[in-house]
Amino acid sequence: MKFGIKAFGLAAVVFTILGLITFVFINSDVNSLEFSEDVKLAPNFALADPLGKVHQWSEYKGKPTIIHFWATWCPYCKKLQPGLEKLRVDYSDSDLQILGISFNEDEGADPAQTLMERGIQFPTLVKGESAAKAYGVPGTPTTVFINRRGEVVWVTNISDPNNQKLKQAVDYILSH
Repeated sequence: MKFGIKAFGLAAVVFTILGLITFVFINSDVNSLEFSEDVKLAPNFALADPLGKVHQWSEYKGKPTIIHFWATWCPYCKKLQPGLEKLRVDYSDSDLQILGISFNEDEGADPAQTLMERGIQFPTLVKGESAAKAYGVPGTPTTVFINRRGEVVWVTNISDPNNQKLKQAVDYILSH
């Protein structure tokens, strides 16, 4: 039993440290971000859209990209999505990419239909559990901002569609 207690204690310490790091990263101010040699590159993924076509991260490399991790049952995702759609429209003259990745869905959920009914026109990929894990997504909504170099520069769980940090983050990834 001593091993089990020690292992549990170590796991608790590791999760606490990871939680603090995630909290600081998620709540960091976009304007104070500075790049270092330890910048995390966006992990690769290959996921299908609702029609079965497989999309890969390589299709987005070199373009400023927002990845919105969400689920149809998430009320905070529903609240945030009009703000992301407004960003899509406001920056339609740029090469900004916005991509939804649906994960942890209920049986029979139809993410593409849900977005369409909400008036959201950015594409979504489905069954994104593997991508959510690769990106370290703690829950929904989680929105990841990736610059042209493929570097994850900001991760947030903001659900306020009018939060000015979202626009600031877009301006940042468009210019870096």
